[in-house]
Amino acid sequence: MSVQLYDTLSRSVKALAPASDQALRFYCCGPTVYGPAHIGNFRTFLIQDVLRRVAEADGIEVKHVRNITDVDDKTIRRSIEAGLSLGEFTAKWTAKFHADCDALNMRPPSIEPSAVAHIPQQIALVETLIKKGHAYSTDDGSVYFRVNSFEDYGRLSRLKQRELKTQTENSAGEVNDADEYDRESVTDFALWKGRKAEDKANYWASPWGEGRPGWHLECSAMVEAAFDGATIDLHGGGIDLCFPHHENEIAQSECAHGHDFCKHWFHSAHLMVEGAKMSKSLGNLYTLDDLQQKGFSPMVVRYTLIAGSYRQQLNFTFDGLHASQSGLTKIERFAESLLAVTGQDKAAMNSYICADAPENFGRLIKAWDALRNNLNTAASLGAIFGVIGSNPAASLDADGARAMLKALGTLLYALGLQLFTVDEATVDAPEAIVALAQARWDAKQAKDWAKADQLRDALLTEGWVVKDNKDGFDLELK
Repeated sequence: MSVQLYDTLSRSVKALAPASDQALRFYCCGPTVYGPAHIGNFRTFLIQDVLRRVAEADGIEVKHVRNITDVDDKTIRRSIEAGLSLGEFTAKWTAKFHADCDALNMRPPSIEPSAVAHIPQQIALVETLIKKGHAYSTDDGSVYFRVNSFEDYGRLSRLKQRELKTQTENSAGEVNDADEYDRESVTDFALWKGRKAEDKANYWASPWGEGRPGWHLECSAMVEAAFDGATIDLHGGGIDLCFPHHENEIAQSECAHGHDFCKHWFHSAHLMVEGAKMSKSLGNLYTLDDLQQKGFSPMVVRYTLIAGSYRQQLNFTFDGLHASQSGLTKIERFAESLLAVTGQDKAAMNSYICADAPENFGRLIKAWDALRNNLNTAASLGAIFGVIGSNPAASLDADGARAMLKALGTLLYALGLQLFTVDEATVDAPEAIVALAQARWDAKQAKDWAKADQLRDALLTEGWVVKDNKDGFDLELK
């Protein structure tokens, strides 16, 4: 079985199929760098990272391109508010994005193009579209794509021309505010935006006048540059990008070049937080820094964000983070038990975590097959815990333990999970956990043994062990 993945265009699960003797051409829509990426952004980026890792462990070479959007309405507006040049402002937030990616153990893309660095390519693409009759300029120096010139518009999101009324709502049912502009026709979208006074110094010269590219244009230009104009094998992004962003990419690329833009489309579902939509007004738009300040390590965050089906909404909860913390600890204990059989310590685990998959996964084969079957991370983790529950180390010799460690190491590589990254002695327990432990201590002092036992069990459920001493208590991860 080859790696299988759901394709949004065909509405079916298909094999990943790079061209013969070619690397898999994989393009992902990257971050817009006007602030720190939040956990909803990272859910999409992390599942793309898992796919790349699974493909590599399965022997597929991957050319992974993920762009940086460093010019749009938000980046321009925020840079002006901050009193910084656009370049200085976006460089700051690009560096922050990279730091968070490193903390979450995300592999860097093969190429990371930026929109600003590809202004000439975007202008050339617009010129081609105008020449072929698919775009028109307006009096204010803007250029729009003529949607009714592309008969297949809407095939990705299954929108028909007669149903298409506006580009102001995306495929997730949200206001499409990534690029704000006026249109002659509500169905047409901006390829180039004429300069406005509020843009200040953020503009470029073009054959139609000073201005900047529209948001949708950049990806088509960067795909063409990164893959030499060839049809790409796989395109990824959040489900909110299916319409209009990805529909517009298809339209402008296929009209300009006359061949299929992409063979396989890969979309991730939205993230909910404690059952609610993420928003600043609700105070639940968490970043990695926010969660680290609450006592959760980047590996626990990664585990939580990849553990559910990428095609279903994930309800991110703090109970879920605690469960992930406990799950990661169980995998670490399992690895330690296998290492003990081989006579190795924890430091040796890193040598097993790699993309060099074994010929035989043994008892962990169900975990590997689950990943290759449409990235079923939940089933893969479940299969790992099924093996852990059988305590295999008790019956293995050193060779058997090494074989299982190699299989486990490949799975951990594919999931992007690193072990033993947190010194348990220095882990700061979240405030709620400390409060529980304090309540247990108070109950003990009052000789309310039943309540103390109840609170101890509640701490264990949350993944924490409380150890008493003469002056109080210490907390350790279970």
